[in-house]
Amino acid sequence: MNIQHFAAFRAVMMTGTVSGAAEILGRSQPAVSRLLDRLEAELGLALFERRKGLIRPTAQAHRLLDEVERAYVSLDSLQNLATRLAKGQGNQISLAVLPALGMSFMPRVIARFRQDWPETRVSLNIRMSTTVEEWAAGQQVDFGFAEMPVRRSGFETDIFSNAPYVAAVPSGHELAGRACLTPEDLRKGPMINWTPFVSARHLIDQVMVTSGVRIEALCETSLSGAAYEMVKQGLGIAIVDPYTAILQADERIRLIPFRPAIPFNLALLRPDSRGATPAVEHMLLLARAERDEILAQVPT
Repeated sequence: MNIQHFAAFRAVMMTGTVSGAAEILGRSQPAVSRLLDRLEAELGLALFERRKGLIRPTAQAHRLLDEVERAYVSLDSLQNLATRLAKGQGNQISLAVLPALGMSFMPRVIARFRQDWPETRVSLNIRMSTTVEEWAAGQQVDFGFAEMPVRRSGFETDIFSNAPYVAAVPSGHELAGRACLTPEDLRKGPMINWTPFVSARHLIDQVMVTSGVRIEALCETSLSGAAYEMVKQGLGIAIVDPYTAILQADERIRLIPFRPAIPFNLALLRPDSRGATPAVEHMLLLARAERDEILAQVPT
């Protein structure tokens, strides 16, 4: 397959028009159209619907774009490495982490790392756990952090932490003075829950079913940080991961242990074909130290 065909496809998907793609690629519109036609012929797929001069991606085009983007990540990584090697700057670390660790935790780790390794380039990719797994399985990063259980192979898996989720309660809420919260207490919400495709949602739902408690959440989100911000705004109670809870501590929120405990199981993913380097090992050493400092502050 010709990479120029995929470049044209990606450009059209990004801009929404053949003319926009042509401008990005520095080609004529007819030339871009020919590249798209050849790609469709090679794949045996109709990627676009063409009506009265307009072009509309099919469902197959959107699915193909996901794979093309992953390929471009690999190509960008290869190009960046080649450039740095040509300049004699081969040291770099690429990592992918779930948002709970990507928003505050890893930036703190990287800041400490830079004090000891100031010339090493660091690429921090924040993705959902399923994508972190994909990148680790594809050998695209030096390591990753994802929520367990993991479902792919191609990497070594070690438990990084399993500290429990905690309840985040507005400081003015009637439950703010409690020593711990139970599923029954959440009836006094309102509750801010996870969206259904998040692992934590299934864990919380299991606890609720076992406890015989049914609660309808008024707000849902896929990110701990967003749930935490909603609590700050007084929208309700949320069950959040311990890293977000501690690193985004705010006087408007009271952190309270939740029983029964729901572990936030995090895995360290080490791709099989990416050999360990002193820089990577040092960053992981700092990550473990930062982890220990944070989890020591989690209310129990």
